[in-house]
Amino acid sequence: MFEYAQPLNRLIEELRKIPSIGAKTAQRIAFHLLGTPRDEADALAEAIREVKNSLFYCSVCNNITHVDPCRYCTDADRNDDQICVVEEPYNISTIEKTGVFHGRYHVLLGTLSPLKGMGPEDLKLEKLIVRLDQGRFREIILATNPTADGETTAHFLIRVLKAYPVRFTRLAVGLPVGSDLDFADQVTVKKALEGRTELKD
Repeated sequence: MFEYAQPLNRLIEELRKIPSIGAKTAQRIAFHLLGTPRDEADALAEAIREVKNSLFYCSVCNNITHVDPCRYCTDADRNDDQICVVEEPYNISTIEKTGVFHGRYHVLLGTLSPLKGMGPEDLKLEKLIVRLDQGRFREIILATNPTADGETTAHFLIRVLKAYPVRFTRLAVGLPVGSDLDFADQVTVKKALEGRTELKD
């Protein structure tokens, strides 16, 4: 059975641990890195070390940051009436790119997922509860993904936090812009029908 030289084989195996990176993609990346100049490879290694050494979770919202609290928590121009709950730190950038949300964030760092061993105790809710106890927020936007785990997590949060005098909202889901109705699955069409909006002149 053919095997690459041990250092190359080790690099391929490490790359395969990255989500969505399969064996062939890991192999292509490894050979690309092998062919890059030494200074570029060193720069990549240093960037990885710097990320691991200087980034951490915000003490307020669990966002990834290099200053504590993070810039979203300390921005005086942001709205304190709304808090958007997301699954992972990278979800924040997706919402920020729309330019329409100017409230605060809270990151759960996962979802309820029995298959992945994620239970209620694994969700980072303590910080969210502390923030809700301060009584500033009027709306909690549940921006978990429209997956089985995301939906379960959203319903769990509503149950756990129902005692707070806040309005719970969920991101609308349905047909993406520019798509064809014939190619949509039944769940997507169902959500689109349930979340339909009134047309006005």
